[in-house]
Amino acid sequence: MESWQKIIKLNEVDSTNKYLSNLTKNTALAEGTIIAASHQKAGKGYGVNSWESEKDKNILISILLLPKFLPVEKNFLLSKAVSLGIVNYVSSKTNGIKIKWPNDIYYKEKKLAGILIENIVKGNQINQSIVGIGLNINQRTFRSEAPNPVSLNQITQRKYCVDEEIKKLRNCIQFFYNKLKVGKYNEINSDYLKYLYRHNEVHIFKFDNQCFKAKITGITEFGYLEVLTEKEEIRTFDFKEIEFVI
Repeated sequence: MESWQKIIKLNEVDSTNKYLSNLTKNTALAEGTIIAASHQKAGKGYGVNSWESEKDKNILISILLLPKFLPVEKNFLLSKAVSLGIVNYVSSKTNGIKIKWPNDIYYKEKKLAGILIENIVKGNQINQSIVGIGLNINQRTFRSEAPNPVSLNQITQRKYCVDEEIKKLRNCIQFFYNKLKVGKYNEINSDYLKYLYRHNEVHIFKFDNQCFKAKITGITEFGYLEVLTEKEEIRTFDFKEIEFVI
């Protein structure tokens, strides 16, 4: 089957990432194969985080990628490309879409989508990537303790066919992934900064239980957040080291 065309639909699964990971151990799958679930019993976020999703209401997918062309030290470019694919998809329906570092998709101050990328590295290559995406489409009521979820339906007041939206999203992600394949790193980096949440704005952050004012000035090659403090110091932070406050 042609690459990026195979979609395996499941009614219910613990986690699409886990299911796809297990499937790759025993089955040769084409790059771009998608696992799509109507419902996840244990949707995964970063670390111990979970992803709330009402059955049949949202996009819950994992995509198999084989980015062996990408050196492991440039792995954050994959996160950028996937994020930009989602931004491109959502921006066809509404304005005000941003990427909250490292790869949450925001509408204004609310979280619309999350991404979890799990890589298998061999030597200096990324042998396999499983890209999990949760994107709120038609859900209108959120019951978890997540502070700021929002769905496309809430934003646009339109109801969407989830199966059709998965195909549209897939095409957008493939477009930016192909840019990555041909080495358009500068274009991906500049586009990511263009959509970066709070880029070049002064806000309050927290590090090591201390709050400080700074503005985001960029992202390092390794994916660290770069900020400029009020004391004109450039500081860099890894994911989960720094907290967005106000």
